[in-house]
Amino acid sequence: MSACELCKSRKPFLRRPKTGQKICQECFFHVFETEIHNTIKTAKLFHRGERVAIGASGGKDSTVLGYVLMTLNQRYNYGVEFVLLSVDEGIKGYRDDSLETVKRNKVQYSMPLEIVSYVELYDGWSMDNIVAQIGNKNNCTYCGVFRRQALDRGAQKLGIRHVVTGHNADDMAETILMNLLRGDTARLDRCTEIITQSADSLVKRSKPLKYAYEKEIVLYAHYKKLDYFSTECTYSPEAFRGTARALIKNLETVRPSAIVDIIRSGETFVLSRRRKGTKELKMGTCERCGYISSNRICKACVLLEGLNAGRAAVQVDSAEPLDSGNAAMHKRLEHLSF
Repeated sequence: MSACELCKSRKPFLRRPKTGQKICQECFFHVFETEIHNTIKTAKLFHRGERVAIGASGGKDSTVLGYVLMTLNQRYNYGVEFVLLSVDEGIKGYRDDSLETVKRNKVQYSMPLEIVSYVELYDGWSMDNIVAQIGNKNNCTYCGVFRRQALDRGAQKLGIRHVVTGHNADDMAETILMNLLRGDTARLDRCTEIITQSADSLVKRSKPLKYAYEKEIVLYAHYKKLDYFSTECTYSPEAFRGTARALIKNLETVRPSAIVDIIRSGETFVLSRRRKGTKELKMGTCERCGYISSNRICKACVLLEGLNAGRAAVQVDSAEPLDSGNAAMHKRLEHLSF
């Protein structure tokens, strides 16, 4: 009878998706957690006495991230205080249900929980209301801008300047492939960074699960019997990312190391980030909401202007002519990168 390829004593429990090794359950838990610990230590993600917010959605990635960080913090004495930070986008039947999971995680992980909502931050607009006005097309543009700022504002409300997110290796590989296929050189050499901080944010972000495979995250959550919410967002079909995801999964079937290989390849890209004559961004504050921005009006307020005027602020892939009001809005949006 075969034995676990790592401990050589216990019976194999599964074939590890990342390496193909036949290992027991105890060894799987150990190597999964140890690899995340090594990622944290190598990248020097935390320092003793730091308060860090975990972007918690209730999904498998953030739930596993919260549990593993709690475990590693105790095991290796990081000396870090972790806080759960959730964003309520206002999606009935999805976010309201997933937040119930986060509230249970708060008790299970003994971590404080802060919830910030679109309705409170953005003139009473929820994603349900936004989609009702603009339709299903382009709603991810609004949610992406609003969610990023909401996380930043939630962290600042807590006096925290570091947010960790549950982006995994599959997410990273998909993003690299998408930027490559789109020819988006501006993002290609930045999308693999484990620590990021945009020019218009005071809060840095990091990805402890950068090298963790999605399949292994699911296995870990399942066998640890973690409490997580598995329904996908109602409004995010993500057609192009879905195409990249399907390609990644096909590559993984043939070559399990393909995911991390793509990440490593992306890490070797060194592109010119500044062209001759490019001016440094000067940071200021938005004239309307007071949030930090490199523009006179921040991205969120530009989008809100369109919503409050009863029309969509962003016309993506549209051949329809702009009216005078939308033309002014479009001109302002030309200076923003979504």
